[in-house]
Amino acid sequence: YRDLHTFELQAPTRLIEWARGNRVCVAGYGQSDGNEILQLIPPPTLLTKETQGLCPERDFKVECGGFSDRPVYSLKYVPDTSLLVTSGPPDSSLQVWQVSAEDSDIIKSVSTIATENGTGQSWAKIATISAKDPWVLHGSRLDRVQITEVESRKNVYTAASRGSEELSGLAFLDCNTLLLCCATGRLCLADVRQPQSLVEAVAAPCSEHWCMGSRHAAQDSEPSSQPVARLSSRGHLTLTDLRKSSEFLASAKARVPSPGSGPEFLCVSWAPALEGYLAVSGFDGTVHVYDTQSWDSSGREAEPIFVHKGHAFGGAGGSGDPPLVTVHTWHLQKPRTLLSAASDGSLHVWDWVEPCGKC
Repeated sequence: YRDLHTFELQAPTRLIEWARGNRVCVAGYGQSDGNEILQLIPPPTLLTKETQGLCPERDFKVECGGFSDRPVYSLKYVPDTSLLVTSGPPDSSLQVWQVSAEDSDIIKSVSTIATENGTGQSWAKIATISAKDPWVLHGSRLDRVQITEVESRKNVYTAASRGSEELSGLAFLDCNTLLLCCATGRLCLADVRQPQSLVEAVAAPCSEHWCMGSRHAAQDSEPSSQPVARLSSRGHLTLTDLRKSSEFLASAKARVPSPGSGPEFLCVSWAPALEGYLAVSGFDGTVHVYDTQSWDSSGREAEPIFVHKGHAFGGAGGSGDPPLVTVHTWHLQKPRTLLSAASDGSLHVWDWVEPCGKC
């Protein structure tokens, strides 16, 4: 490691979200009332673009917080605002939160976005954007996807119905283009300007549960030119170029065990500041980092360039089982810095040393 910071949360968290001012938002997913939503100030070394070496203050600080009366399974910061949107059982409704001003330490609930036929539906996957007005893209199934204006709660888009598969993820590729991933591995593209359009990309074996990781498009580039990574519950990884959706760009097998507690914590993400690198977690107490630039279509096992094992050695979770990494995310500017959280409430920030062959 070049650097490692740890912080102990009061409850397990399954999400980490970057907010304005380089703040970090986390939330609990317990089944009882009173799940915390916290905004944390990272250690000073994470607030600078350059590595500063030794720093007297190495811990996170709680800046403000609130409580949700339901488990928080997804949390997204609304860009250019002080709002957060969350979702979680028992239905597909969304909760909107206001991060209070500097003179207050309260995150308070301000509204609820109800969904048609939301009762009985699983919790909604969400994505946010503010290229026009602050929007939230949300849905639990392929025929329940819509865009809602966060502040007015007005519905501005409903995707065309092409079946009712469960969704494992969704994303804005830009302000007009949506990417949807079904749990079966099926990818679909939608265009806000054409409500009836829904283009299916190459499918994946439906015997496994799949999640996706999309890259943010570089400025002036086509969003469809950014490869999409998919990860299965058996550790299979595929890269897809949406401009050539009939075939895989590359495929590999992650060196991870089969998940022991279901696929709900599977996570794959692209490094925003490091070309061709992605991270994988959700199988055990580790996070694996891979360089995909040498991958081909053979599907052979890939060698991780780094494995973060800190959570695995941190002790047992609340159930007595070994900790399971529930989520990870990349730092937005520091190329090799990641944040990860586990089922024992541990939050880690780590930066690995580049292998000598890559210097």
